[in-house]
Amino acid sequence: MHQSFSFFIVFSFLFISAISSETETETLSVRSDGDQLIRQVVDGDGELRLGAEHHFSLFKRRFGKSYGSQEEHDYRFKVFKANIRRAKRHQKLDPSAAHGVTQFSDLTASEFRRTYLGLRGLRLPSDANKAPILPTDDLPADFDWRDRGAVTPPKNQGSCGSCWSFSTTGALEGAHFLATGELISLSEQQLVDCDHECDPDEPGSCDSGCNGGLMNSAFEYTLKAGGLMTEKDYPYTGTDRGTCKFDKTKIAASVANFSVISLNEDQIAANLVNNGPLAVAINAVYMQTYVSGVSCPYICSKRLDHGVLLVGYGSAGYAPVRMKEKPYWIIKNSWGENWGENGFYKICRGRNICGVDSMVSTVAAVHTTFQQ
Repeated sequence: MHQSFSFFIVFSFLFISAISSETETETLSVRSDGDQLIRQVVDGDGELRLGAEHHFSLFKRRFGKSYGSQEEHDYRFKVFKANIRRAKRHQKLDPSAAHGVTQFSDLTASEFRRTYLGLRGLRLPSDANKAPILPTDDLPADFDWRDRGAVTPPKNQGSCGSCWSFSTTGALEGAHFLATGELISLSEQQLVDCDHECDPDEPGSCDSGCNGGLMNSAFEYTLKAGGLMTEKDYPYTGTDRGTCKFDKTKIAASVANFSVISLNEDQIAANLVNNGPLAVAINAVYMQTYVSGVSCPYICSKRLDHGVLLVGYGSAGYAPVRMKEKPYWIIKNSWGENWGENGFYKICRGRNICGVDSMVSTVAAVHTTFQQ
């Protein structure tokens, strides 16, 4: 008992130190499309040094940002500086990852949530089953569906809260690959335009295009509709003002069934290895400033607000040296290849960090061959 209490005191001291300690300078960085590296040097008060205007100019050029008026420009510059301070706080709370400038650095946290995050409701559709318990004794030490051809390149949802549709198509793309040996890119826009599945007992739970949705509801829609068209036949526009253009004669992949996996990381890993990439919900608060590395924050809400795709897992050592090797999940995101690690995100596994284990779904595809 005394030993446990002592450990708690030591851990608490380390945790408080990680949050409160200040260094004279700190460097935060993000890649550019050339060999130039954008660096923000932040002083002890969290203010940019060595020319904030210059760094903002690099940011605008890197991400193609432009503003309609000088007033809007000045406001975004103010937000940009605030987000550098926020990235520094995230760095202290999440030292195993690198946090800094991203394409979202001129957005407030509320603007970011409203525009790019889009989970609605957390219901379990009537057609969903609980995934069977799988053996876990012989799971590989690391695994990545990208190396096995089951994952399409990262896509970009744009300024549309349609993350749920990308998580859905990613899972079905992987399941179709396992069933047929063919990897095809499926249509998120079909889900945005046509999927309006609702739970009559839960007001506001409808899948609503750019205003949000839920992967399990999208699986339910796909099951009822008969399947999804390809990205080529029903291209993504990033808007939900169009009418449904679904053509049943052009269905490319169909859902046989889908299941919800228990909150057990061994079972999640087993389902990933055996059934393909998994649709996952997560809290994305640290993702606005994430650049690279294994994200393992000391504090993170488990309020789920973003849909992503789980494609693999592994483990890696990282600085500081005193920390042990960290196991992680590999997540495919839908913010383009210029975000994170070429469109991917690593988040540590073992403690349901940011709710990553809370809502995980697996889908099986009908064994049909797609006709070009």
